Amino acid sequence: MTLKLRKWDSAEYLKTEEDMVLYLEACMEEAGDDAAFIAKALGTIARARGMSQLAKDTGLGRESLYKALSGEGNPSFATILKVTHALGLKLHVHGQRKDMHKIAKIAQQITSADRSL
Repeated sequence: MTLKLRKWDSAEYLKTEEDMVLYLEACMEEAGDDAAFIAKALGTIARARGMSQLAKDTGLGRESLYKALSGEGNPSFATILKVTHALGLKLHVHGQRKDMHKIAKIAQQITSADRSL
């Protein structure tokens, strides 16, 4: 008996907004410095939502989006921003854990200085 395998496609399992957000967060955590991995994760979310609609919402060509978000492309930051905006996602910046103590201390100093004004 032959076992038939099917190629895994994460886009088929991204059904809700929460699924997509958690998927992208996990990919960004896993990616490290691999920008192509993050672009491909955005491409997976885009396919789950519908690439044609994303093309309309961003004003970018559907084929250009497929290429840019394939993991093989090299999308500009402007493209990434357009895509995340059209997908209803927002990028956030957080300090690396090793710097969090330093950031918290600086924030506390600034807050204390603001209160004394």
